[in-house]
Amino acid sequence: MTSRRDVLKATGALAGAAALTGALSGTWTASGAAKAPEDTRKSIPDNLPEGLYNPRQRWLRAASAGLFLHWGMRTYPGFRDAASWEAAITGGGWTADYWVDEARKLDASYVVLTSFHSRLGYSRAWPSKIPGSASTKRDFLGELIDAAQAKGLHVILYMTDDPQWHAEGGFEQLDSAAYSAYKGKQVDLTTRPGFGEYSYDNFVEVMENYPGLSGFWIDNDNEYWEQNGLYELIRKRRPSWLLSNNNEDTPIMDTVSNEQKVGMVPDYDYPAALYTPMPRLTEACYKLPTKGQWWFDGSDSTVDTHLSVGRYITNAGSSVKSLMAETAQVNGKFPAQQEAFNTFMAGYLPAIRETYRDTVGGGYMYGGMQPGAWNDGAYGVVTISKRDPKVQYLHVTTAPSSGDTLTVRDNGYKVVGVSDYRSGKRLAFTQRDGRVTISGISAWDEHDTILRVRTASREGLYPQRLVKATASAAADGYPASALTDGSFLTWWDSGATLPVSITLDLGERRAVSFLAVNQREWSPTYNRETFGRKEDSARIKDYEVHVSDDGSEWGSPVLAGVLESARGVRFIDLDVPRTRYVRLTVTTTWAAETVPAFYRKLGIDEIRVGYRSPMGHGA
Repeated sequence: MTSRRDVLKATGALAGAAALTGALSGTWTASGAAKAPEDTRKSIPDNLPEGLYNPRQRWLRAASAGLFLHWGMRTYPGFRDAASWEAAITGGGWTADYWVDEARKLDASYVVLTSFHSRLGYSRAWPSKIPGSASTKRDFLGELIDAAQAKGLHVILYMTDDPQWHAEGGFEQLDSAAYSAYKGKQVDLTTRPGFGEYSYDNFVEVMENYPGLSGFWIDNDNEYWEQNGLYELIRKRRPSWLLSNNNEDTPIMDTVSNEQKVGMVPDYDYPAALYTPMPRLTEACYKLPTKGQWWFDGSDSTVDTHLSVGRYITNAGSSVKSLMAETAQVNGKFPAQQEAFNTFMAGYLPAIRETYRDTVGGGYMYGGMQPGAWNDGAYGVVTISKRDPKVQYLHVTTAPSSGDTLTVRDNGYKVVGVSDYRSGKRLAFTQRDGRVTISGISAWDEHDTILRVRTASREGLYPQRLVKATASAAADGYPASALTDGSFLTWWDSGATLPVSITLDLGERRAVSFLAVNQREWSPTYNRETFGRKEDSARIKDYEVHVSDDGSEWGSPVLAGVLESARGVRFIDLDVPRTRYVRLTVTTTWAAETVPAFYRKLGIDEIRVGYRSPMGHGA
C-alpha cells in the first residue's frame, strides 16, 4: 500500500500544514474549565494556500459532481469501423451542447469523455494521425471542449491501459501492422508493452492538439507509461491539467477515483467504501442506471432516485466528488429514464445548492458535528459552509422511524439556532450531554431533509497544545505526538501492534467527560473485496480506558466498550471528575485476520479531550 505520507508529499499537501491549522483552530484561555475556546474562524477559503493544494486542483475542489460518458464504436448496436460509427453519430443529430446541458442539470462541473476504452473498440472520437485503432474525421472531442467551455464546464479525457479486449465481438480492433509501419519497427498492440507505447503516443498527440482539455482520467497504470515518464511529461507540458487514477492511490495523480462500490449500509453511503482520507482529492465513480453496462447496451434501465440522491449528498458530506456515469446512445441522447432523472435533479438541486456545493464535509479535518447513524434509525451527513463556518447543515438522508425529532452528537459546538432549510421555519432544540435534540420537524423530505444549524463557538474541549500524547508503540515517522498536534496532515500509526495504549497527559488534574477520536479514514467501514483486493475496517473495536493521577497507578478500567466501525469523529464518554492521565487501550480492531493489509492496523489523526458539553435551548 502506498504510504499516505508519500501521497501527501507528492501532492504538496504536507507543506503549509501550519497554515491550515491556523485557519481552522480556535483560541482558549487556560484558566481551568471556566472559559470555553472561542472559534475565531472567519471563513474556510475556497482556495487554501498554494503550498497545501496545487492550484490546478482548485476548480475540481470547488465542484460537487461530474458526468461520466462511456460512448464509443461498440456502443449498441455496435460498429466495426470508424466511418460507419461516425456516420451514425452525425446522422442521428449528435450535438455537444446536449451533453453539456444534461451535465448542468446534475450541477456537474466537468464531463469525462470515455471513447478510448478497452470495451468500446479503443475508438478515438477525434481525428488522429496515429494509426492503430478507430479514429473519426469529425472532431467530437474538440466540439465537446468548445461547448463545455462556453458554459463554464471542463472536459477530461479517459485513457485505458488495457489491450486485453482487442478482439471482443469476434473482430480485431487494434491494427498492429499499421502502427508498426508508422513507427518503423514491429509493435504488437495486443501486448501491454506494445499497447502502452501506442497509447503513450496518443497521450502526446492529444496534449499537443487540445490545449483546452482539463486533464486525463486514467484507468490504472501501464508499465510502459511509468518506465517512460508519461506522467512527468504531462506535468511538464500541461502543468494545469489534472490527472486522475481509477482505484489506485498513485502519488503523482491529483485524484483518486473509486469505481462502483456496493455493500454499504445504508446502500447510498458511498464514502463508507472509500479508503482515502482528506485532504486528498477523491472521486466516487458510479453508474446511475441500476442495471447494465457502463455504456449503452440497448436497454433503458431504471434509475433509483433515492439511491442516487443519497450518494450525491453523502459524497458531499465527505468532500468527495460524485462522478455519475450515464449511457449515451450513438446519437448522444440518454435513455428516457436517465434523462428523466437528470430533469428531476435540475428541479431538486438548485433550492439546496448552497448546502452541498460551497461546503466541506463535516466530522473530519474541518470540524463539524458527527455524521452517520443518529436516533431511531435516522442517518445522514454534515456539511459546513465555507463562507460562514459557524453554519452547519444536517442532511437527513434517512428519516427517523417515528417522531418529529433528530438527535445529533454536537462535537462541542454551541448551537444558537436551528431552522428547516427549505421552509425557513425555526425549530426548537435542546442541547446537553454532548448532543443537540431538534424537535418539531413536521415534514421529512423523501431524499434529504436539511436543517440549518447556527453555532456560536466550540466549547468544552481542551486545546491540543495542552495535551501531550505518548503511545506504547508507533510506526517510524508516525509518532504519538501527532495525536494532539492539531493537524490532520500528520497522524499516529500503531505499527500493527495490538494491544496498544495511548496515554494523554493533561498537565495537571482536570475534569474529563469524553474523548473525541478521529481515526485515519484510510479503510472502508466494512469487510469487502473489490477488483481482487480484500479490504476491511482498520478502526478501533474493543477498548478500555484507565485514568491515573500520577501515571503509575492505573487501577481498574473506568470504561470498557466497543467502538462502532464508522467514518467521522467517534466518541468515548467518560465521567471523571479529575485526573491527570487518561489511557486508551485498544485491544482489537475490526479488520479480520483474512485481510492482512488491514489486520491489526490502526491510525489516528487526532484525539480531543472534552471536559464538559455545551448546554442550551432555543426555538
